[in-house]
Amino acid sequence: MKIGIVCYPTFGGSGVVATELGKALAKEGHQVHFITYSQPSRLDFLNENLYYHEVEFRSYPLFEYPPYELALASKMVSVVRNEGLDLLHVHYAIPHASAAYMAKQILKTHGIYIPVVTTLHGTDITLVGKDASYEPVVTFSINQSDGVTSVSEDLKRETYHSFKITREIEVIPNFIDLEKFKKQKKDHFKKAICPHGESLIVHTSNFRRVKRIGDVMTIFNNIHKEIPSKLLMIGDGPERSPAETMAREFGINDAVRFLGKQEAVEEVLSVADLFLMPSEKESFGLAALEAMACEVPVISSNTGGIPELMVQGVTGFMSNVGDVEDMTRKSLFVLDKNNLPKFKENALARAKEFDITNILPLYERYYEKVLQKATAIRSIESTN
Repeated sequence: MKIGIVCYPTFGGSGVVATELGKALAKEGHQVHFITYSQPSRLDFLNENLYYHEVEFRSYPLFEYPPYELALASKMVSVVRNEGLDLLHVHYAIPHASAAYMAKQILKTHGIYIPVVTTLHGTDITLVGKDASYEPVVTFSINQSDGVTSVSEDLKRETYHSFKITREIEVIPNFIDLEKFKKQKKDHFKKAICPHGESLIVHTSNFRRVKRIGDVMTIFNNIHKEIPSKLLMIGDGPERSPAETMAREFGINDAVRFLGKQEAVEEVLSVADLFLMPSEKESFGLAALEAMACEVPVISSNTGGIPELMVQGVTGFMSNVGDVEDMTRKSLFVLDKNNLPKFKENALARAKEFDITNILPLYERYYEKVLQKATAIRSIESTN
């Protein structure tokens, strides 16, 4: 099968999932063509079935903002025609689903019917998509997709609640490649960060308000008062500076390190003892799954799709959004040396359920289902 994958080439969840999915499909013998404005951060070309097509768009004095959606649609048309793609899989509704619809209509004028699968990842529905300036286009382009998937049951429910969607939405959860996340302890790194055997706590995110970075700092400050501990903050964004200020105000600046964006997060997670994710909203919680794949238990909020991933009291604990006192108590319970080994074991066991080897067949079967429908549509249209 020849598949075109359209995504944001960034460290964000949708881009990571799309890239890892493409790599896994290529290993299975499918020909995968990435179409985006720069090479995805986790993409390598060690597989002969992987291709990358850059979307080029130029600035003109007439345009205040470059028309990326038009350039993307044109590139989709070009790649589908020249490479003979069987299917387009677009990740994140805005603007990829609408650009795919435009490309699909253009291709029809060339006698080509290309089915489109749209995967909803979260903020394209829960935040950006609800904006009145985007909602009609988001609704239309989702309904015009030949197949629609979401990464959790919670996101599926929210999509139906917030938009007038007539398409059936298939839930295919996020995943990880356990081979990549197999724990390889870097004891020298742990000793450098925690020279006196302190507990190591980690948070990774895009440091936006929805991630409740202030809660991370407060929880860690509470933990730090009780036990020797260190905190690593991975990522960057608008809430980083306020978090650095909080660390200084709490007097824990020496116990907190801000590492910025890191591509190989598994190397840090491999030596961590606890992962904090007190988010206001998570459609799935991919960062938590990555932590669990490294045998790291999680303390999180109980919102969105997180309860579909976490097992309360088994892989860690969930608390109400903003309940930092409860999260502190549960963190200290998990970090107790008598409890931590079992939580680590449970976290890895749960992560194994979301290994790419279990999830990839779900996508392959869904592609086949969509292609069969597309064939039936073409047959009907050709007889009319």
